[in-house]
Amino acid sequence: MSTAVVLFTSDLRLHDHPPLRAALKACDRVVPLFVRDDGIKAAGVRSPNRDAFLADCLADLDAGLRARGGRLVIRSGGVVDQVCAVAREADADELHMAAGVTAYAHAREARLRSALEREGRRVHVHDAVISALAPGAVVPSGSDHFAVFTPYFRRWSQEELRGTLAAPRAVPVPEAVRSDAVPSRKDVKGVSEGLAAGGEREGRRRLSAWLRHGIVRYDETHDDLAGDATSRLSPHLHFGTVSAAETVHRARRAGGPGAEAFVRQVCWRDFHHQVLAARPAAATDDYRDRHDRWRSEDEAGDEIEAWKGGHTGYPVIDAAMRQLRHEGWMHNRGRLLTASFLTKTLYVDWRVGAAHFLEFLVDGDIANNQLNWQWVAGTGTDTRPNRVLNPVRQGRRHDPDGAYVRRWVPELAGLEGAAVHEPWKLQDRERARFDYPEPLVDLAHGLARFKEARGAG
Repeated sequence: MSTAVVLFTSDLRLHDHPPLRAALKACDRVVPLFVRDDGIKAAGVRSPNRDAFLADCLADLDAGLRARGGRLVIRSGGVVDQVCAVAREADADELHMAAGVTAYAHAREARLRSALEREGRRVHVHDAVISALAPGAVVPSGSDHFAVFTPYFRRWSQEELRGTLAAPRAVPVPEAVRSDAVPSRKDVKGVSEGLAAGGEREGRRRLSAWLRHGIVRYDETHDDLAGDATSRLSPHLHFGTVSAAETVHRARRAGGPGAEAFVRQVCWRDFHHQVLAARPAAATDDYRDRHDRWRSEDEAGDEIEAWKGGHTGYPVIDAAMRQLRHEGWMHNRGRLLTASFLTKTLYVDWRVGAAHFLEFLVDGDIANNQLNWQWVAGTGTDTRPNRVLNPVRQGRRHDPDGAYVRRWVPELAGLEGAAVHEPWKLQDRERARFDYPEPLVDLAHGLARFKEARGAG
């Protein structure tokens, strides 16, 4: 009997899974494999929140496979060593896996291909599994990627995405291949209290509910901080418990301005994937060097810690940073505001903020996290690199009644309405009632410092 190994990475689902379907078509049996990769651990990009969510995803994937007569094989160690060991145990003819976009993913694919082909095993790497459209599927004239979103979105929208695939009815797995135990969330320490549940069943439930009830007004409500009117699908897209291609197809079928705005956001994800695939160094280096002279961590250390802890004295910034710690997630408008505050008002290197976000974000993704941080910092693909978001104006605009601030900054719960965004303006006696810090920095001073340093004055 012929056997294939299917290596799951950021595609932890059974529905719309091209590598799994191709393996089942080509071979009599498959070994669904997930490797808890020492290389990812050594890179320092693991976090308790993502480990806990991953445990949910693996348990759910195993349950889905068992319902189809199979099981998930889990191994720990070096990914090449473990894949080769499993291939030998199963006497596998080939490997199927999804293409990645990071430098590490590219190196992993090359090392797997080299090792397995030396043993006479074929390797099939499938595009458009993790993203809706494969990186490099559309390119501008004279370049290997799009550096500006709008023309990319225009071309992306004209492309026909691949069709979606049903989950297989049966997944025959050879008995002899051993597996580690499926991890459990309860064994992970340091998890955010409000972290959402992971897994394909939860992802598909959330997607269906979103398409039924949330998407219709998304174009009007996506920046409403208190309304919490976004899909919250980003963790599921990151872990691949929902398919980006299927998500776009289903959103387009729903139709309307809300769906159009939502699909545009999914396209932003693909945009960042194609940038990083073409420029892998952008995970750590400025995509566009602005010759910044960032304040050092020694110089700005206290301010950085205040920002991380949600004690800057700017309520909408503090609310967003506290949401991050509690949920392992942050509203997209909050991400823009907190990133602008750190990089432009405090003039601290975007890499400091990106690392902190990766410590907590359950959807922490190298392509989207790093490149969104650079977009806000002005060292990435933003065509207006010197824009600065004013947290007071933004708070009044996107949290006009102050409900989001009061939810996450209980010290200010006694302040009604938009006054919650400027507690420093209260009369002295009233101000003394609230145990809340004074602003960390004057906004006008921060703006002037940024403009001088960036040469944007």
